[in-house]
Amino acid sequence: MRKRTAADVFVECLETEGVEHVFGIPGEETLDFNESLDRSSIRFVPVRHEQGGAYIADVYGRLTGRAGVCLGTLGPGATNLVTGIADAYLDRAPMVALTGQASLERMHKESHQYLDVVNLMRPITKWNARVGEPAVIPEVVRKAFKLAEGEKPGATHVELPEDVMGEQSDERPLPRRDPVRSEPSDKDVSRAAELISAARAPVALAGNGVVRNRAVAALRSFVDTVGLRTAVTFMGKGLLDPSTPQWLGAVGLQAGDYEMAGFGAADLVVAIGFDLVEHSPRLWNPHRDKTIVCLDTLPAEIDAYYLPEVEVVGDLNAVLEQLSRECKPIAQPGGSTRLRDVVLRRFEEAKDDSSYPMQPPRVLFEIRKALGRSDILVSDVGLHKLWIGRMFPTYEPNTVLIANGLAGMGFAVPAAIAAKLVHPDRKVVAVSGDGGFLMNFQELETAVRLGTPFVNVIWEDRQFGSIAWKQRARFGRDFGTDFSNPDFVRLAESFGLPAWRVTSADDFAVRLRQALELPVPTLIVLEIDYSVDVAIADDLGEETGPHPRPGAAARDAADTADRFSDTAGDEARWENEGGAY
Repeated sequence: MRKRTAADVFVECLETEGVEHVFGIPGEETLDFNESLDRSSIRFVPVRHEQGGAYIADVYGRLTGRAGVCLGTLGPGATNLVTGIADAYLDRAPMVALTGQASLERMHKESHQYLDVVNLMRPITKWNARVGEPAVIPEVVRKAFKLAEGEKPGATHVELPEDVMGEQSDERPLPRRDPVRSEPSDKDVSRAAELISAARAPVALAGNGVVRNRAVAALRSFVDTVGLRTAVTFMGKGLLDPSTPQWLGAVGLQAGDYEMAGFGAADLVVAIGFDLVEHSPRLWNPHRDKTIVCLDTLPAEIDAYYLPEVEVVGDLNAVLEQLSRECKPIAQPGGSTRLRDVVLRRFEEAKDDSSYPMQPPRVLFEIRKALGRSDILVSDVGLHKLWIGRMFPTYEPNTVLIANGLAGMGFAVPAAIAAKLVHPDRKVVAVSGDGGFLMNFQELETAVRLGTPFVNVIWEDRQFGSIAWKQRARFGRDFGTDFSNPDFVRLAESFGLPAWRVTSADDFAVRLRQALELPVPTLIVLEIDYSVDVAIADDLGEETGPHPRPGAAARDAADTADRFSDTAGDEARWENEGGAY
């Protein structure tokens, strides 16, 4: 009779937590764990690179609110998980990452493939630990899930030494408990209501916290009842319907966005579920003169440009419902609809653009027309992400998925797999640049194997477009950004995917609708024309404030683009310290 092992206990704990999938790659050091998984109700999903598995777990956690689980072995398996774990950490997605490890007796010396993974993971996880003996497994697993799913959610990590996993054990799982939701202070709610009701020109900025707390109905009721005009971050897209009079648009591409949305004239800003990792508050409070009301699940991060007058901390649904009752309707709405109006007008005009190579607005117009209100668009990282973040009309939260905090390329393909696993009844389109697509294209095989049909749309310009755009804005030329591509159609067909290269805007519209009806993953490649300025400087340049140099609106937007590229490096830090603006 097979004896019960520590690996069996660990897997039983995962089952108790409600885990349905583990995404990853098995290794020699996870043999016992994988064998126990194979005996369980949990489906182990082999991926083709650990980063892909981590991204799938990341988005699985975003969409369900329950921690997605990924697995890598020791050494390179663990290091390959790092980008996806860091993405979940910065974008507040619940995730539990598992890695194998060498036996305990090898850890004190140089040893084949041994790295101190616990210390490696420390800066990019909320908590991580090594399972040093079977007795601690129930506590470790329960803590990993509790912290991953609690506000603000993020990644946790557990290391599984191979000798410990093979030991016998009679431990039993601890019962799962849902995260505690704290109630806001009545005193703080009343003070916030007073400030909002007395403000001369208040505006609100709603972010990712509202999305992950499933507080969209409470937010909509609050801004409608009070008459509070509200802008959203890129990760807050869909919190407000673009047709509602309270919606000011999606801000964050350039400093002028906030001016156009009326933040410059505002005397009070209500920050609702706003994570500072989304945008620096310096962009909308450059003179530190705004009265700030912070509505969030945890106390505000310390920032010289973000010093709230009052912080209402607690479950956001409860916070917004109480404020709806206590706030008086605003007599004179703050904010400005100029940004919203210009962007939506340019979007609508795109339907008549028949040029090829296609320009971004026309591509997005056709995608929006082909998708329902609850269908999902996934954006990889690159210049296309800026177009999607600013321009794509979004009606429900979590229907535009963007890697924001870490902004790592290669996100779209694995994220789309997760979206179809969670929402098999919804249509899913993944937009990638030709640079980002090749970073995780191998997961097309995973998509085919899992039977997750989504449409990959590749915007091809044979260049790292966002960096080339910035280089041209700053130096008048681009360099070190060009490359060649494989035949994407033949590459997709080698994975068994139907694929097309379109030759006109109308052809793209037809192929997209055709692809969305197929029960298998598909791919469409189109040539993109990025000559139109994503900053829409021709329309917005005169209205985004004084610019001492010709073309400064575009340069400002290009500077901001650093924050949306995984190659930003020192310049992104420079911007956050005040250099860009």
